[in-house]
Formats: sequence, structure tokens, C-alpha cells
Amino acid sequence: MFPFERIIQIDKNSKIPIYKQIAFSIIDAIRNGMLKAGTHLPGSREMSKMVGVHRKTVIAAYDELNAQDWIVIVPRKHVSVSDRIPLLEPKKWNIHDSKTSYEHSFELPFRSINNQINTNKSSIIPEIIIDDGHPDVRLSPIDELLKTYRSYTSKNYSIKNAHIGTDQGTLRLREELAKFLAETRGLNILPKNLLITHGAQMSIYLAARLLLKSNSKIIVGKPNYPVANNTFLEIGAKLVEVTVDENGLDVDAIEAVCKKEKIAAVYVIPHHHYPTTVTLSIERRMKLLQLSQHYSFAIIEDDYDYDYHYTSSPYLPLASGNHNGNVIYIGSFSKVLDPSLRMGFMVAPENFIQQCVALRKLIDVGGDGYMQNALANLIKDGELKRHLKKAKKVYHFRRDFLDNLLKDKLQDYIDYTLPSGGMSVWIRLKPKYKVLELTKIPQLKIIRINEEQNAFRFGFASMNEQELETTVLLIEKGLKSL
Repeated sequence: MFPFERIIQIDKNSKIPIYKQIAFSIIDAIRNGMLKAGTHLPGSREMSKMVGVHRKTVIAAYDELNAQDWIVIVPRKHVSVSDRIPLLEPKKWNIHDSKTSYEHSFELPFRSINNQINTNKSSIIPEIIIDDGHPDVRLSPIDELLKTYRSYTSKNYSIKNAHIGTDQGTLRLREELAKFLAETRGLNILPKNLLITHGAQMSIYLAARLLLKSNSKIIVGKPNYPVANNTFLEIGAKLVEVTVDENGLDVDAIEAVCKKEKIAAVYVIPHHHYPTTVTLSIERRMKLLQLSQHYSFAIIEDDYDYDYHYTSSPYLPLASGNHNGNVIYIGSFSKVLDPSLRMGFMVAPENFIQQCVALRKLIDVGGDGYMQNALANLIKDGELKRHLKKAKKVYHFRRDFLDNLLKDKLQDYIDYTLPSGGMSVWIRLKPKYKVLELTKIPQLKIIRINEEQNAFRFGFASMNEQELETTVLLIEKGLKSL
């Protein structure tokens, strides 16, 4: 008699019903060539005794196998493996030596994505997490947004319109956003110039995919936003790194590069550059626009952090200047409302937007129409402006509170320049201390460190005063122990 009790393994703690576990075990035995076509199986009563389950459980398993054409049931006579199963070479039947299908690695040829960003795979959540500049969700008008969202899901009119035009973004959101960007950033645009995306990173990817080819050259800052760098490299482009100093991207260096070789694009973060938090000066902005026209390269302007300025009014984006459509402007609501609310936008000439829509539809048919229309309502009612006004006041206070803490507790260990805005501080450790040592503090996790610069980003906006003080004291304790 075939040792069914050896191939049928039952795990009573599994979420898979026992009758299905029996069926799957028999299917595996057939697939592995252990049970041939036409082989008779034990009757339900006999099988139930062999594997130690109720007879009805075996009957349910046989019914499942019969429905899938793995076996044939002849009432009152026998149960056998289907004759339509091909002959297969038998394999080892010891189930403990085999793997389930998805325990195997994928061994066929496929592309490998080069991800150089460090990620902490530990399942242990530390007491304190220093993010790289997130908003405080506790201040965000998320409740109002969700209330509107829920109301839209119960109205026939909004239900019918929630899925219309989401491949580019709902018309309601694009209309309200066009007005908002005109008032806050001086952008003279129409809804047709806007694409709503799942966050700024999607906008960066779409723009890069259309602008860059294999071996195209794109100028980026050094250091730079690592996710953007990886995106450009994955497309096959060549990175040309240009120094970032206290006035932002070195535009004179860009001009020198352009005189020697063809540049397809320049990626720039004009406000609170990532990771250093410096702001691109007015003079450099004007010259960068002139160079774009003279040398015919595109500018990808990642203005993720425009909305938070504390000591002065923000500079207008490069996209608000005279550039004849050369600037692809990218922004995000994730830094305003909630990092988990993946909603960004791109501003560009209509023909470029339409190609981005076509590319986006290959991988993503559109966004959440209810959420987009709810956000449109938040903008229209002025709730977003009121939130920004309140949040700026709170974040300004937290920035200054952190500044005092750093000077009082950590001045012997670090150097930094207090940014004029944004939600994080770029902190450089003095040469005697190594930033990697901070990663050894068990209660602490720092989202973004830069070993080459011996620095890290301290996101302060998401922490209240007590949380900021606790964090700085923990860092002081860790550095004192070195």
C-alpha cells in the first residue's frame, strides 16, 4: 500500500483548511510523479484512518480534487488518479526534503534592480525614529479629508465620476491645484498641464523615463537624493555629479560640463536641497534657466519642500520663470498632509504630460478618484491653506527648539547650519565621531545617514518638544560613550 500517511502532512495550526491540505498533498504527489495516472486511492473511510481525520474531511478533499480533474470518482467502486495526467518521473517522496513552489528562487533570466539605499530589515521597532523630514500627522487635517472621502462614496453623482479621468488626475483636483499653484508659486498653468501621481517619486520616474535614454547624461548634485539617482541609473543614464555648497547646486560647474559634453537634463532640488537642506540662490536660479535654453537641456525641478519657510518668503520656483517649457516641475502632498498619502503632481507642457499619461497607463491605470476629489475640496474650502499656516508656526518653533537643544547638548560633537525652512536639519559629525556609531544605539533608528559625508538628516517637524529633547539626550548619551 502506498504510504499516504507520509506524503499527506497536516498542520492544524495552518490557516489552510485541513481538507485542502490533504488535496494539495495529493496534487504534489501527482505532479512529482509519485502517483501515476490511473492509480487507485484508498476509500474515504480507509484514508481517514490513515491520516487521522474525520471521514467527511477526506470526502471534501476528494470532491475538491475531482472538481479540479485531478482524480476520478466512480461511486461505490473506486477513486483513482485521472487518466489525463501525463506520466512523470518519480521524485523523492519525503516531504521534509522538498520545498513549496514559492520557497524556490526564480532561476529564469530576469532584470535585477540595483538598490543601493540602506534599509533596516529588523522587525524590532526602536523607541525613537529620526525621519528625514516628515510632517506631523497629528496636526494634519486628515479627519476632514477622510470625512469628505466617505461622503463621496455614498453619493451617486460622486460615485459615477470618481473613476473618470484618473489616468491624468480628476479634473476637479487639477482645476483646484492649478489655482493653488498660481496663488502660492506663481505658476501660470491650466489643468491640462498637470498630472496627478502616486507621490513625487512616480513623477521623477515618468519624467526620467521620457527624457533619458541609455547613456544619456544627467547632472545631479553631490550629495543628492539617492532614490532619484537610482532611478536615473536604472534607466541607463550617466550621472554627472556637481558640487552642492551653501548656495545650492554649483551652476558655474554645470556650465563647464555643458561646454564639453551634451547634457540631457539637470535634476535640481531648489528649496532645502536633499540631503543638505541648502537653498539655491536667486543668481544661480536665473543662470540655470539661461543655461537650459542655451544648451537645450531639460530641468527636473523637484520642489518637494516648498511650503515651509520660516525666516523669509520662499523664492519662486524655476518653473515660474521664462523657460519656454523646459522645466518639469514636481511637487507632493505627502510633505504637507501625511507621508502615507501617496499623492504628488507634475507640471509640464501638455504634450509632455500626455506622454507621461500614456507611460503611466502601462503600469498604473490611475489614482483614487474619491481621494483626489476630497483633496480638491480641501483646497477649494481653504482648509489646506489654513493647515499650512498653522503647521508653519508649529514647525518654526520646533526648528528653533531643536537648535537650542543641539547647541546646549551636542555642540562638542556636531556641526550644522540651521536651514531657513523645511522639516529637517543636516547634521555633520566632527571627524572624531563616526555617524555609523549612532546606528548601534538600540533605542534609536535614523532613517537617512550618509557615511561619506559623516552626516545624517534630523527630521524635527514630526516630533513635539518632549520627543525632540528625549532624542537629543539619547544621541548625547550615545556619543559620550564613544
